[in-house]
Amino acid sequence: MTMPETGSSIGAAADGEALRPHAEVAFAQELTALAAADDRPRPISWRMSPWAVATYLLGGTLPDGTVITPKYVGPRRIVEVAVTTLATDRALLLLGVPGTAKTWVSEHLAAAVSGDSTLLVQGTAGTPEEAIRYGWNYARLLAHGPSRDALVPSPVMRAMAEGMTARVEELTRIPADVQDTLITILSEKTLPIPELGQEVQAVRGFNLIATANNRDRGVNDLSSALRRRFNTVVLPLPATPDAEVDIVSRRVDQIGRSLDLPAAPEGLEEIRRVVTVFRELREGVSADGRTKLKSPSGTLSTAEAISVVTGGLALAAHFGDGVLRPADMAAGILGAVVRDPAADRVIWQEYLETVVRERDGWKDFYRACREVSV
Repeated sequence: MTMPETGSSIGAAADGEALRPHAEVAFAQELTALAAADDRPRPISWRMSPWAVATYLLGGTLPDGTVITPKYVGPRRIVEVAVTTLATDRALLLLGVPGTAKTWVSEHLAAAVSGDSTLLVQGTAGTPEEAIRYGWNYARLLAHGPSRDALVPSPVMRAMAEGMTARVEELTRIPADVQDTLITILSEKTLPIPELGQEVQAVRGFNLIATANNRDRGVNDLSSALRRRFNTVVLPLPATPDAEVDIVSRRVDQIGRSLDLPAAPEGLEEIRRVVTVFRELREGVSADGRTKLKSPSGTLSTAEAISVVTGGLALAAHFGDGVLRPADMAAGILGAVVRDPAADRVIWQEYLETVVRERDGWKDFYRACREVSV
C-alpha cells in the first residue's frame, strides 16, 4: 500500500528543500513500509492499524528488516492510550509542561493515522472562532450572498468532512468563548452553518488532537463541559538522565542533518552536561543529592536542551573546529537559565559556585560559563 501525497508546501518543490518537512514527508519511507507490513484491523479511514501507529511512534524493526526510528521516547502505555483514544469517539488532549514533545507527538499521530498532519489550528490569544469553524470569502459573499462556494472551511471542518485527524495547538491560549465552539463538534460530531441552514457532519475517522501546557493554568482554563469531551494524556518529562540524553542526542542529530551541520560524535559528553545542568536546576537538587538548589523561572525542558545543543553545534561548525566544547554551549545555557535578569542571574551564579566549580572534570565548563556570565 502506497501512502498518498498529502499536505501542501507551496513552492517547496520548485524553490528547494523544505527546512522542516512535515512528518508524513520526512518519514514517508517508514510510513509506507509500515502500511505494507500491517495486516491488523484498521479503523475506518485510518492509514494503518493502531498497532502500526504505536510502532511508528515508539520504533521497532519490521519483518523485512526496515528499521522504524523512535519518534517518542517514553512509557509505551502512554502512546497506546493516546492511539486507542483516537480509535474511539473521544478527542485526545496531550497535556504537559513545555518541552515534553506534545506538538511532536501530535504531529506524528496525525501523520500515521490520517497521512496528513497539516490540518492544524495554532492557538493564540488572537485565535478567532473562524479558525475552528469556518470563515467567508468576502468577495464572493458580497457578489453572490451566502453560499457553500463563499464559505472558507477551517482545518477542523475539513477534517470532519474528510474523516481525518485535526490538530489544535496550545488550546488553553485560545479565548474561552472560542474554545467552546469545539463542544458541539466533539459531542454531536456536527458543525452547524446557520447562514445556510446546513451542517457538516463528521465522517467516520474524524477525530481531534489538542495540546496544552500545565503551566498555562489560569490563562484560559478549559470549561468542564469541554474538558469532558477529551481523554487527557499527560506527557511526563524524561524519567532518567540517560533517557533525556538519548532524546536530545536523537533530535540534535536529526536537526543537524537537516541543517547540514557536521556530526559531532565527541559531543555526547557536552550533551550529558547540558542535561545534567537542566535536570539539577529543574529539580532543585544536585545529582548527588547533597546540595539543595533554587530553581530559575524558566522550564529548562528537554526541548530547550535540544535548542542549546543545536546552537552549540552550529557555533562549533561555523566558528570552531567542529568539535563541540563547553565554550560553544555556555552562552546558550545562560540564555535558557536566565530568563528573569534579576532573580535568575543570582540563582545561576550560586549554582556555578556551589556545584559546577567543585565538580571533577567540569573546570573548562565552569570557566566558559563564568566568562559569558560576567
